[in-house]
Amino acid sequence: MTKRNLQTKAELALPSKNLNEDIDFFTKKIGMQLDEIFPADDPSVAVISGFGLRLRLAKGSSEPTGTIRILTDNIKQFEHLLPDQIAPNGVKVQFIENTSKPTMPKTNHDFVVRRLSDQAPWVIGRAGMHYRDLIPSRLGGSIIASHIRIPDGGPVPDMVHYHTVGFQLIFCYKGWVDLVYEDQGLPFRLTEGCCVIQPPKIRHKVLFASDNIEVIEIGVPAEHVTTIDHEMTLPNDQINRERTFDGQRFVHHKVEEAKWEPFRLKQFKSRDTSIAENTGNVAGVHVVKFTGGDSFWSAHDTDILFNFVMSGNMILEGEGKQTSNLEPGDAFVIPPHMKTKYSGCSEDLELLEVSLPGVFNTTIFR
Repeated sequence: MTKRNLQTKAELALPSKNLNEDIDFFTKKIGMQLDEIFPADDPSVAVISGFGLRLRLAKGSSEPTGTIRILTDNIKQFEHLLPDQIAPNGVKVQFIENTSKPTMPKTNHDFVVRRLSDQAPWVIGRAGMHYRDLIPSRLGGSIIASHIRIPDGGPVPDMVHYHTVGFQLIFCYKGWVDLVYEDQGLPFRLTEGCCVIQPPKIRHKVLFASDNIEVIEIGVPAEHVTTIDHEMTLPNDQINRERTFDGQRFVHHKVEEAKWEPFRLKQFKSRDTSIAENTGNVAGVHVVKFTGGDSFWSAHDTDILFNFVMSGNMILEGEGKQTSNLEPGDAFVIPPHMKTKYSGCSEDLELLEVSLPGVFNTTIFR
């Protein structure tokens, strides 16, 4: 005796006032197909499928109506059904372009100072991680900067996933975390002072974290989609470290391999993470140390310039703005063409600077 194959299916139950009208709508107008209908003499239930959906329409049912969103890579194919279609049973059907790129809003420039001492709330986010918002205004939705911590180390309840982003940085501020990325080989440990960029749609997973791990995460735009990949297992078999993801290469910047060079502000030195080069100048990331010298006024012409104080102290002066005494854990954003001065710098001052785009001009005022 042959054992029959067992199947499990899911379907969406919807009401119907006029079954024939609903069948015509979903099959003839929307383009789905009729799979089942019963009873034969006076049909009251119809099962319709298409676009990866299975609908069960029941005449006289008290099920609520809803909205069906159909994502397509060819929106022109459904132009005749735009913007929305309403079925006889009240269900709304929307056809939406399945775009692979995030929408990049125009930057709403602002001078931002965010202090750790302000005691902004830590919010529990994905995989149980704690998030502190470093740019509450998000500059009009153009960027999100998060101070993330995991108080108790150990395995992280994460899944293989990817982000539909324009740019994303993970900088290890304190502790260490074990990560694994698509096409990049075996899992590795990201340690204090090191960083990675997560190119658009690269699959990855957080595996294990030390106690009191803290990272700075930058995402562009502020609102972007995280997608779980239930099919891929990491590490995967392929290794291709030169692969580009939407024009960007994966970067793992290591402190021990870094070279210190002169910085755009001469009282500092910098280690360039090579991120500008590997993102096609989408963004640049520098770790900056104070080396001494007089302070001066300067201005830049990049769209977004974000800084996080990792150690030491400084005074941030902004033209027409209140002077701010900054210490570790504080962050600030300087809008383009605004004059600022970094003064009162302690010998151990160290900053994380992120700019979008990565290469830009600085004007010094004497």
